[in-house]
Amino acid sequence: MVKFRNYFLIVFIVICSFILGWGGKQLWYKFHNKNLVAEEKTSLTSESLSMAQKLSEAFSLIAEKAAPAVVYIETERVITSPFRQIPPMEFFGDEFFKRFFSPPRYKERGAGSGFILSKDGYIVTNNHVIEGAQKIIVKLVDGRTFKAKIIGTDSFSDVALLKIEADNLPVLTLGNSDLLRIGEWVIAIGNPFGLTHTITVGVISAKGRSGIGISDIEDFIQTDAAINPGNSGGPLINLKGEVIGMNTAIFTRSGGYMGIGFAIPINIVKTVVEQLKTKGKVERGWLGVVIQDLTPTLAEELGLKVMEGVVITEVIPDSPASRAGLKEKDVIVAINKKPIKNASELRSYILLTKPGTEIVLDIIRNGQKLEFKVVIEAPKKEVLTSKRELEQLNNFLEELGFMVSNITPEIQKKYRLPSTQGVVVVEVIPESPADYAGLSPGVIIDEVNRKKVKNLIEFYQALKPSLQSKKVLLGIKTRYGRQFITLKLD
Repeated sequence: MVKFRNYFLIVFIVICSFILGWGGKQLWYKFHNKNLVAEEKTSLTSESLSMAQKLSEAFSLIAEKAAPAVVYIETERVITSPFRQIPPMEFFGDEFFKRFFSPPRYKERGAGSGFILSKDGYIVTNNHVIEGAQKIIVKLVDGRTFKAKIIGTDSFSDVALLKIEADNLPVLTLGNSDLLRIGEWVIAIGNPFGLTHTITVGVISAKGRSGIGISDIEDFIQTDAAINPGNSGGPLINLKGEVIGMNTAIFTRSGGYMGIGFAIPINIVKTVVEQLKTKGKVERGWLGVVIQDLTPTLAEELGLKVMEGVVITEVIPDSPASRAGLKEKDVIVAINKKPIKNASELRSYILLTKPGTEIVLDIIRNGQKLEFKVVIEAPKKEVLTSKRELEQLNNFLEELGFMVSNITPEIQKKYRLPSTQGVVVVEVIPESPADYAGLSPGVIIDEVNRKKVKNLIEFYQALKPSLQSKKVLLGIKTRYGRQFITLKLD
């Protein structure tokens, strides 16, 4: 019995020792690991804070270095208008007669941003910031002010070059916008709402934005760095302190910042500024085609496997495209091996190409891939029309009460048109000057202001003088024959 008790006691002691030993080890591990986690958290928190502080310091250093080269631009335009309200009791008094025999003049003021390109005072900004200005004042961060003169402007790219008389000015380093990466940190500097030298920070949200309707040349950088009215013309800067874009526009439904801003890539700005500085204008390239986007539906109809590209709807006679052998319904998918997604991309590329440059177009024709070498030329007889001017012309047509289109095979079939030369009326607004003159859908217009027109490009070009005269002489073809009509605004 004693032996059994001793044996039981020994077993009991061994079991307790094992349990206590294992539990103690677990407790030690738990305590040790808890300390390790706490130390690791402390280390990570310290490292994260250090990285954040370094990034914050980088922003501050870049802003401090760049701000002196960013300028505040004030503009003044003199406007003559007879439409300021006249008090009822004075309607037939002296003010009434002064208004119509000597209309009053008003000063309209605007503001924007810009940045200094050279120590001797060349400054770049947006064309829309200084367009129509009779007086331009440039203010530096140190308080100095200068009168600026316009060296050159380009409405197609929305770039303008100014010059002030000064020396040893601070300048910004221009980077390479082709090397930009989505998600990269950027800093915008400008004068939103007159709040001079405001700094905002964000990232590159997207590249190559086009088809937005801001300007004729569209290859925008999209950023979420806050941009507001007054930021136009200011620089967009990377963490190397290099300018990689010029802030130009915002997407908004409220008139203020909504998280989407657009900047012109600095490589485009460089190209335009170089020509403005040496020639005072930009030489535009011309291909000589009328184009539209390749849509999935159109691709299916044309039997194409590609979903992106540009369809040629018309080739202008005696143009670079016609001489190279391009044809209607050809689909342009690349220029110099660079894929082309849409008509806006193609238009921007050609407009930025200097006349005399040879390019290689990748074409799909009847399902077959072909290459064509085309020498870009300067446009003949000012065939180019800026987007702003095009809007004015379309507004003028709307006031007259009709809209037109190129004569496509579908339209020719729809209206049973005898000819493809000219443009065709596709819409007439009831009780408008066009309606009263007898215009109707399906009528062909082949002459505008005594100039023969074969397509929309020539139509708009011949219509330009009507923006001033407020009237237009049209040569039209109807089922009853050819005749002339005059439309004018009262």
